[in-house]
Amino acid sequence: MSALLGLFKREMIRQVRQPTRIVAAVATPAMIWVFFAAGFSGMTNLGVDASMRVFLVPGVASMTVLFASIFGAISLIQDRQDGFLRAALVSPAPRASIAGAKIAAGSLMATLQGAIVLLTLPAIGHAVSVPGFLAAVGALACISAGLIGLGLTLAWRVDSTQGYHGVMNTILMPMWLLSGSVFPIATAAGWLALIARFNPLTWGHEAMRHALGMNPTSDPRIAWSVTIAATVAGLLAGISVIGRTGHPRSMTSKARHRKPAPNTP
Repeated sequence: MSALLGLFKREMIRQVRQPTRIVAAVATPAMIWVFFAAGFSGMTNLGVDASMRVFLVPGVASMTVLFASIFGAISLIQDRQDGFLRAALVSPAPRASIAGAKIAAGSLMATLQGAIVLLTLPAIGHAVSVPGFLAAVGALACISAGLIGLGLTLAWRVDSTQGYHGVMNTILMPMWLLSGSVFPIATAAGWLALIARFNPLTWGHEAMRHALGMNPTSDPRIAWSVTIAATVAGLLAGISVIGRTGHPRSMTSKARHRKPAPNTP
């Protein structure tokens, strides 16, 4: 527990000292919300009981969480390049504390940033109750923890930040786009709606919309069940991959090619 708290404190200080990460995680989704809300303002057949600018808010909040999760996962690659990860792995602290600290710190910051986005709903004319807001923040926390766990799993196998950006563009961003964040699943093409139903992030959005009173067509019990199950799966994946005895490929590649030291008398 002491190792976990120490690493958690380090991650929080690291994020506070990099305000550009927070600005980028909030500003980019905010601009997307403005452009999409203005571009789709003439749409009337949404299939949901909400205007387009209101409908987009949960998706923008999850995108804020996604960016914060991506930055948290990239920090693992930076720690590896700086040598801190190797020092942490050979220390007496359990390896699970490394993943636990990154997930806890990243989830806390990402959830707070996403909650700020949700606070814009009353300003654009959508009333939200306090219990509904807290439930939506809980759904955001689940999304954040699951995404960071998934991000750490992917970052553990990637050698560089450039490579992780490729992973982000081929896995994480399509996952967000195909989750009903910018279009209602009920009115999407059949094949697209089918893909979205198998996307766990879709159910995180549905859980948020149920909590915020947007009346989606899905069953809230299914939405919350899938969201929680996906969160647990992401957490276990992130903790288990770092907790294994083997080292990541980039940390052992040099060791494989290193010549043995000559015997000395």
